[in-house]
Amino acid sequence: MADIHTLPYNGTTPAGGDSLTQDLNVYYESGDIAWMLAATALVLFMVPGVGFFYSGLARRKSALSLIWVTLMAVGVTSFQWFFWGYSLAFSHSAGKFIGDLSNIGFRNVLAAPSVTSERIPDLLFAVYQGMFASITVALAVGAVAERGRMLPCVIFMFIWSTIIYDAIACWTWNPAGWVSQMGGIDFAGGTPVHISSGSAALAYSLMLGKRRGHGTHELNFRPHNVTQIIIGTVFLWVGWFGFNAGSALSANMRAVMAAVNTNVAASVGGVTWCLLDYRLERKWSAVGFCSGVVAGLVAITPGSGFVPPWAAVIFGAIAGSSCNYATKVKFYLGIDDALDIFAVHGIGGFVGNMLTGLFAADYVAHLDGFTTIPGGGISGHWMQLAYQLADSVSGFAYSFGGTCLILFLINLMPGLGLRATEEAEIIGMDDAEIGEFAYDFVEFTRDVVNGGDMLDDESKFSADRDSPTPNEKAFSSTVGDDPHRSR
Repeated sequence: MADIHTLPYNGTTPAGGDSLTQDLNVYYESGDIAWMLAATALVLFMVPGVGFFYSGLARRKSALSLIWVTLMAVGVTSFQWFFWGYSLAFSHSAGKFIGDLSNIGFRNVLAAPSVTSERIPDLLFAVYQGMFASITVALAVGAVAERGRMLPCVIFMFIWSTIIYDAIACWTWNPAGWVSQMGGIDFAGGTPVHISSGSAALAYSLMLGKRRGHGTHELNFRPHNVTQIIIGTVFLWVGWFGFNAGSALSANMRAVMAAVNTNVAASVGGVTWCLLDYRLERKWSAVGFCSGVVAGLVAITPGSGFVPPWAAVIFGAIAGSSCNYATKVKFYLGIDDALDIFAVHGIGGFVGNMLTGLFAADYVAHLDGFTTIPGGGISGHWMQLAYQLADSVSGFAYSFGGTCLILFLINLMPGLGLRATEEAEIIGMDDAEIGEFAYDFVEFTRDVVNGGDMLDDESKFSADRDSPTPNEKAFSSTVGDDPHRSR
């Protein structure tokens, strides 16, 4: 079969040429474009995975609100990305910290080679990276679980993606960025996606305060729908192939290596977490396995296109164990991170960054035919660990501090208080903020209060204190003690 060769790019206009007089397709391989379009769809597929995962972990009365907020993150962030986000992160004339507005509204974003790879055009790179921005915001806003209002959260999405995400993406991935120029390596988003979202979720949880009843029997519950958690995990696992392998920005052997590493690390992470839970409780936890899978996926993200497959086993094992133990950090900090977002994404991203600095291999990076790196610590380039540490710490500090400041200012604005009322927490965010329900919770509650048959014992209110609502004590006395506990 004859080889297919593209022509060298020779456009002179910022948009890459005039489609009325030129065939702009001749500069790119159709296979690369097809793969990157598929990878874009796979990353978008991860967003409902996040929603289902978060929703299953929460109580049923706030289940729909978490799916809603993750999908809304796509809508808000996609517009922000089109409007100026892409330009701020990936403009060809960017500075070391953030880009300019030369590509505002996708101006001149068409057929010129992308800023990070000549294998795909700007427009394709823009839509692909827009999905990264969207899922990062979706991961972070899970922190509103069970007590955060939706309107301030939507405003936060736009501001946070502009000030925090776009800056970190620019300094990490844009060739002009300070981390990129320093020599830091991050294949698919250890810092821009996971450390930034994990630290933002920790900050959001801090600024919101603890949920009503935190530390008491009232919040001692298990995830309300483990099946949803499993479905969300499957969506994430499948989508992560587009997330990591797609970051090769071409259909090549480096993408294949990233796909292999992704699956190995996820598998080992799931088994590791499950075994650690079994050691304590002698039960094979499905939630534990799913949490470990996500931890393994998070950790391998920065290294998937830099490390060999045997190292992916180490990534999965260390991520599964470190993120498992990191779920205790919120108790030491006194912060109600309801869904353990910081433990899995913040700690997992940091672990992945450091392991990438240790195990990065020059021959793996060069599988795409052009990327050259000196390698990681085991290759004798120990300075890489310092680069990775600087990248990780700066990403955490900037995201955590910036998120706290953004939320503090939003909370000062009339009508934009971050926290829902106590009554809203009692009835649940689905009823108070969405007006729709993942389950028919309102009629279910009405039946229980009226003495009907109880179908489930989730989301019950404590009977050991004065009730702020008339029917709460009747509801609690009807259902009895809640035997559930947190995972």
